[in-house]
Amino acid sequence: MTAPGDVPPEVLDRLRPICLGLPETYEEPAWVGTRWRIRKRTIAHVLTVDPDRQPVHARAAALDQPACLLTFRSPLDEIAGLLGTGHPFYKPDWAPNVLGMILDGNTDWDEVGELLTESYCVMAPKRLAARVGPPAPPTSSIFCPACTGAACSRC
Repeated sequence: MTAPGDVPPEVLDRLRPICLGLPETYEEPAWVGTRWRIRKRTIAHVLTVDPDRQPVHARAAALDQPACLLTFRSPLDEIAGLLGTGHPFYKPDWAPNVLGMILDGNTDWDEVGELLTESYCVMAPKRLAARVGPPAPPTSSIFCPACTGAACSRC
């Protein structure tokens, strides 16, 4: 990373296909970090926050060290449930339907895909949102009794 808010390339590599796979979505540099938009409405914004440089974001996410953050829109009736799970979710104060997520080594990228698809549906014109169905469940895992009875991608 070379500038304030720069996002690790591997994070952008995970987010780009999710966001750019949604109808008429485009990517652009944000005031800091990168954002994806439908028309002029932001559906996702990712940035690396340094608490000394972006104190508002750092306070919202309760950070004391740099971290990569993703903000997106969520249906109002889902925010309390997501926040109730605790980390990695947090609630920024700048809009009622904005939610934040700390991206780290434990990020569930299937969940990110679902959340960003919902964000798109919240922000996109109804005609475009109707073209996006509910996110498909992950297909890489099957039930495997040999692997402690859990879902397994090896079998």
